Amino acid sequence: MSIETRTPDHKGRAPVPRCVLPTLEHHSIESALVDALNAYGVAGLSIIADGEIHRFDAPDKRRGNLSGWYVCPTHEIAVYGFWHTGEQHTVTLAGEHDPIAAEQARQAARRARQARAAQRQREQAHAAKRARRLWASASPAGRGHAYLVTKQVAPYGLRQHGSNLLVPLYAEGQLVNLQRIAPDGGKRFIFRARLKGSATIIGRLAATSRLYLCEGWATAATLHVATGCPAVAAMTANNLAAVGHALRQRLPSEVAITVAADNDRGTEGNPGITAAREIAAALRADLTWPRFPCADCACTDFNDLARCQAPREGVA
Repeated sequence: MSIETRTPDHKGRAPVPRCVLPTLEHHSIESALVDALNAYGVAGLSIIADGEIHRFDAPDKRRGNLSGWYVCPTHEIAVYGFWHTGEQHTVTLAGEHDPIAAEQARQAARRARQARAAQRQREQAHAAKRARRLWASASPAGRGHAYLVTKQVAPYGLRQHGSNLLVPLYAEGQLVNLQRIAPDGGKRFIFRARLKGSATIIGRLAATSRLYLCEGWATAATLHVATGCPAVAAMTANNLAAVGHALRQRLPSEVAITVAADNDRGTEGNPGITAAREIAAALRADLTWPRFPCADCACTDFNDLARCQAPREGVA
């Protein structure tokens, strides 16, 4: 059996093929694939070599994630991978690398990617409908919600369903997702809804000369109050780049963008500032981050800074 592996490089670019020396000999592609998957902690699968794409749970994600996939285009070759990491592996019964098998593997992997994209679109469309129904059934959020009181910010158009605040996330002008915030600050998105490229905006983009791009909603609310400029919350650090590029394409070139980074000073390498610096350079945007008066607190973002400074200013 030979194995060809494709894994993303450290910068997240297209996977680079590499060949692994032959390992155990197998008499069927099913047993070869079972052994290969076992090495990744995937056990108990009954392999079906029918040329169709089959999904399974990745062991490093929660149950029901279905992020793993495999396909056996022939009875001598199998391709499997994990959509959340981008890695892809090929298993063959041939003792040496077979160019015909390699081409079959590439075609099978392409079909898997196309099927995955179509499935994701269907899932996101259904999730968006759920988000819109929930948003329509919710009431305007009150200032007394425990999360808003803790963060010391106004609702800014948020809605409330039961005890949860609802933060609307838009992409291409459509509501595609909601972030639900519990009174204790716990946050959850709509299951399988779109996140990449979606965001929420506090303030108006029309006629502005500058906007702020940040991670969390409370940070955006604080920036809007402090600057009077619109603030866009991408919700996660991984989503900043996609949202930033969409804004840069949408807005006139004279509108300045400031990336307001989280200052993860307690984490090695300060990933908040590191990622934001790269994004700001790509967008040709300005960069800022909070500097804290406290040395031993857990503050990381501009909302933390505002709440950290408030009592000090009051004492002074």
